Amino acid sequence: MSEEISVADAYSKGSTVFMGVEMLVAAGALVPRPETELLGTVAVDVLHQMNLPAPRVIDMCCGAGNLACAIAHHVPAARVWASDLTDGCVEATRRNVAHHDLAGRLSVLKGDLFEALSGLALHGTIDAVVCNPPYISEKRLEGDRSHLVALEPREAFAAGPYGLSIHMRVVKDALRYLRPGGVLLFEVGLGQDRQVAGLLERSKGYENIRSVTNHAGEARVVLGSAKPRT
Repeated sequence: MSEEISVADAYSKGSTVFMGVEMLVAAGALVPRPETELLGTVAVDVLHQMNLPAPRVIDMCCGAGNLACAIAHHVPAARVWASDLTDGCVEATRRNVAHHDLAGRLSVLKGDLFEALSGLALHGTIDAVVCNPPYISEKRLEGDRSHLVALEPREAFAAGPYGLSIHMRVVKDALRYLRPGGVLLFEVGLGQDRQVAGLLERSKGYENIRSVTNHAGEARVVLGSAKPRT
């Protein structure tokens, strides 16, 4: 119930705060969640460790654009591309890009995952792909998590029979865009970390695969680096 109230409150106020950045929200895009700040913080740390003059980042399944905008804010030299499937998410992200005057560094695209980026000559040039995908199974959305779709779009949650359908596609397709050593970072649902790490391992395209836990000791982020091309 508290989650429903906070979502309704954010919609009522028209904004929320994510990683210290004000994010405009509206029906049609998922309200940014505090737990997703772990993914954003890990991504910012990874980019800082890379110490690049102008890191290139993709925010896949961008929702309201909270990760894209927060990364652009905390890594001022970053060039970011944000993508999502629905008009509601793309519109929300574009509003936030305008709100923070980021249009010169943050592009918003609409399409089915990486299809939105085709034709931009980004293959092999990306330093980090961050992805907070839908990760709840259809069965749970019909059952104990049905309350989630009362206020927010179903597309933001539904991820096939096991909750991993988007992770599976992104693991495969991100390799075309990441440079060798570039990092793919996911948010995962509770208990999904081993499964997602397994997807990265079985793809044979990633190394240095690890998970990151929150303050409660729950693994909520999984990441891996693209292997050098042979």
